[in-house]
Amino acid sequence: MSVSIVRATVKAVSRRRILATRAGLTLTPSAVNRIKLLLQDRPEYIGLKVGVRTRGCNGLTYTLDYTKEKDKSDEEVCQDGVRVFIEKKAQLTLLGTEMDFVETKLSSEFVFNNPNIKGTCGCGESFNI
Repeated sequence: MSVSIVRATVKAVSRRRILATRAGLTLTPSAVNRIKLLLQDRPEYIGLKVGVRTRGCNGLTYTLDYTKEKDKSDEEVCQDGVRVFIEKKAQLTLLGTEMDFVETKLSSEFVFNNPNIKGTCGCGESFNI
């Protein structure tokens, strides 16, 4: 069982080569710190799960949920003591992606810097590959 936690923004990254990495997703120090903060008072959850859903004006959008267990088809990313699980449907769309956490005066959100994205909607919440 998973519970939705936050809104995520998508950003297409141009002129960035996809580099072969061991993980399908890399986390910035800011993202690691935020995930640790989100999970510190929730010992029943083992990490966050990233998925994609069909919605929005441009096709797909990311979902972030707390998770209590790793599903059989999930890819696990362990970085600096946090665990992020990638749903099977999202694994190919996330290859080479960097997950960041950005805070401004008006908002705080996870941002996916994804070199695979061909286009995004005006608000940045949905994308197409």
